[in-house]
Formats: sequence, C-alpha cells, structure tokens
Amino acid sequence: MSTNAKAKEVVPLCSKFQWAFTLLGRPWTGMIVRALLSGPKRSKEILESIPSISSRVLHQRLSELEDAGIVQRTIYQEKPVRVEYGLTEMGRTLGPAMDEIQKWADRWCNE
Repeated sequence: MSTNAKAKEVVPLCSKFQWAFTLLGRPWTGMIVRALLSGPKRSKEILESIPSISSRVLHQRLSELEDAGIVQRTIYQEKPVRVEYGLTEMGRTLGPAMDEIQKWADRWCNE
C-alpha cells in the first residue's frame, strides 16, 4: 500500500462519541443543559432563559434528556403542583465541556 493510500484510510468515529453528539447536538439541548448548570429550574424559568424555544420543544428535549439520565424531574406535591428540572450527576459533569464551548464561542463568534 502506498503512503498516499494509507493517509486516506478512514477511521470510523467511536459509537459513544456518536451517541453523545446525536443527543447533545439536537437543537436547543445544549442550551437547556447550560441553563440548568446554575441549578434546578421550572420550565417557565428555562423558557425565560432561552426565549426562542417553544414550550413543546422544551418539553420534548427535557424528556429526551431525562430518558438519557442527564436531567431529573422532581414533582413537589403542593397546590398547585410544582415541577422542577435539574441535572443529575451525569448532567453536571457536562459543565466543563459547556464552559469550553463558551470560551470557543467567545473567541470565534462575531454576532
């Protein structure tokens, strides 16, 4: 095999990396995680943090993140019932990655 042919060898991406980007790369997901890094919030507070997201999409993404073990929903039996969303330990470990993405955006994004 020539050097040129060897240089063009395709290495498949790790399936775990693909899983992570498929989940976190969905529209709004990263912003929801970022909003929850400061602590648990009600859906109304998340909507205020991310004004462009619709309530329907927010709840879809929260459900997906809950299924993945990143977000935990807590229901408080009050009148009226109060529901809060917070990051699990798994979700909180995304903090350093989100901080690095913020640094990257600060450097390269010219609004």
